[in-house]
Amino acid sequence: MNGQKSYDYARNTELIRKAQQGDKAAMDELVSSNMGLIRSIVPRFADRGAEYEDLVQIGAIGMIKAIKSYEPAFGTVFSTYAVPLIIGEIRRFLRDDGIIKVSRTVKRTAQNAMKQKEKFAAEHGYEPRISELAKICGVSEEELTDALESAYPMHSLSESVGDDENVTLEGAIPSEDDGINDLCESLSLRDAVAKLDKTEQKIIFLRYFRDYSQQQTADTLGLSQVKVSRAEKKIYEKLREMLTV
Repeated sequence: MNGQKSYDYARNTELIRKAQQGDKAAMDELVSSNMGLIRSIVPRFADRGAEYEDLVQIGAIGMIKAIKSYEPAFGTVFSTYAVPLIIGEIRRFLRDDGIIKVSRTVKRTAQNAMKQKEKFAAEHGYEPRISELAKICGVSEEELTDALESAYPMHSLSESVGDDENVTLEGAIPSEDDGINDLCESLSLRDAVAKLDKTEQKIIFLRYFRDYSQQQTADTLGLSQVKVSRAEKKIYEKLREMLTV
C-alpha cells in the first residue's frame, strides 16, 4: 500500500511538471483523474441557479489553474492546494453571473458573527480565531466563513492596502493589458517565490492561495499580525526587485 501511494505521488508530481511545461496529454490526465474531487465540491453550490455540469466545467478551470500554479515548495499535497482554487473559481462564476443570492439565514449568521467578534475582542483584547468564533456562534467553520464572505463590504479603489498608505487597491489591481494570468503562470514568478525563505513562502500561500486574513495567517504561523504585515511589505519588495532585474 505504501509503495502504491509513493508511486501515485511520484506519478502525479511528474504529470504536474509535464503539464506546466505545456504537455496537453498530462494536463488532460490530471484533470480527468481529479474529476472526482471537483464533483465532490460542486454539490455545496446546489440551488444557486446554475446547472450541475456547468459548475463541474467551471470547477475544472479552477483545477487547471491549480495545476499550473502548484509548487511542492508550498508544503501541501496537490489535492489540498487545489480545493480553494476550485471553490474560488465556482464562486467567481456565480458572482459574475449574478446567480449567488445571500439567504436571510446567512445574513443573520454574518450579523451575529460580527457582533460576537466585536464582543470577544473587547473582552479579550484580540480577535477570535475562526474556530473560536464558529463555536461561539454555534455554526461550522465553513458556514461561518461563507457567511462572513457574503458580508464583506465594497472597498474604494483609493483605499490603502495594509498599513502602507502609498499602496492602494487601484494600484494593486492589474489592468487588462498587464497579462496577469501569464505573469502568475510564468517561471520567473515561481522562481522568485522559490527564493523566499520558508516562512515567507507560507505567508504567500496562506494569504493569496487560501485567502487568509493577516490575523488568520498570524494565528496559523504563531506570529503576531504586525509581524505578518511587516513581512508582507518585505516580500513585496523582494519580489519586485527579483522580477525587475
